[in-house]
Amino acid sequence: MSIVTRPFGQTRDGRAVTQYTLTNHSGASISVIDWGAILTSIIVPDKDGRMADVALGFDSMEKYGGGHGAMGDTVGRYGNRIGKGCFTLDGVTYQLALNDHGVNHLHGGNVGFSSHLWEGTPVEGAHQDSVAFHRVSPDGEENYPGTLDVTVTYTWDDDNNLIIRYEATTDKATVCNLTNHTYFNLAGHDHGTIRDHEVFIDADVMTPVDGGLIPTGAYMPVSGTPLDLREGMLLGDGLDRMDECPQMQPAHGYDHNFVLRKGEAMGLCACVYHEGTGRVMEVITDQPAVQLYTACTTDLEGGKGGAHYGQFSGLCLETQHCPDDPNNPQFPGTTVLRPGEKYDTTTIYAFRVEE
Repeated sequence: MSIVTRPFGQTRDGRAVTQYTLTNHSGASISVIDWGAILTSIIVPDKDGRMADVALGFDSMEKYGGGHGAMGDTVGRYGNRIGKGCFTLDGVTYQLALNDHGVNHLHGGNVGFSSHLWEGTPVEGAHQDSVAFHRVSPDGEENYPGTLDVTVTYTWDDDNNLIIRYEATTDKATVCNLTNHTYFNLAGHDHGTIRDHEVFIDADVMTPVDGGLIPTGAYMPVSGTPLDLREGMLLGDGLDRMDECPQMQPAHGYDHNFVLRKGEAMGLCACVYHEGTGRVMEVITDQPAVQLYTACTTDLEGGKGGAHYGQFSGLCLETQHCPDDPNNPQFPGTTVLRPGEKYDTTTIYAFRVEE
């Protein structure tokens, strides 16, 4: 396999940004940049062997340095939402930025992990290549406690498996919930819709939310609703039933956390299939939950090749612990990380084709 590096512009304060492209023996590839440890492309074959980029994104650093809908981002220190931006840990209450409509905390705050330059270390192998991105989030960054030492490693292999491993340690009790926010469209990043994608998620329940998309603390069975994806469903069919599902209305589509039947064991979480191209993406993780987001309010110009990314142009499958976990101890697992412990979690996006 091979890794090619190239300049990818500069940050606003003049620091050089590097893009790493990992290409396997079949010619399929991924590209990542050290700004934000962002995944910028995934080029994989369809059933006829034709390659296409199935990750929404941009051709320039200028776009990633501004508002870009979190496309491809490494999200941290806490992915998803924390209600009212507030949590209490070991008797101390922490108030975080209210960067979600001035009410809640979202994806790590005003300057999350995707808005920092990371240190990239490429490692070539016979059948897989990797790039490890490292940064230290100082104590008090975005008002989170503890110095968090973080490494996110992207690995791409000859079987078209994209493996993302997240590792972190801290010197003070903190919360940590890292994820990836790539928007996928298996027909190609410029296909325009994911309504023709069939999605399976292995979950009997989801965490219902209030009007601000904060979990109520309960679990809701998905049975009998458009949120029941256990047998697979065309997203267009589910979106057409939005009026009968109050949980979908605040988000104007799918923006929901599903609690996985497998728990925190490594296993299949979700599967996406696009009939026209035969492309399949399996999501395998050791996380207990996953957020399905269908670009419900996306409206971005200037995508790769000049593409316009509108509503329902891509889908995200963000493996995670549940949103607002610090305020809901009944949710599975914990996002609390203490000194002497290691945050260590892996998610695999496995790309296949069906004839």
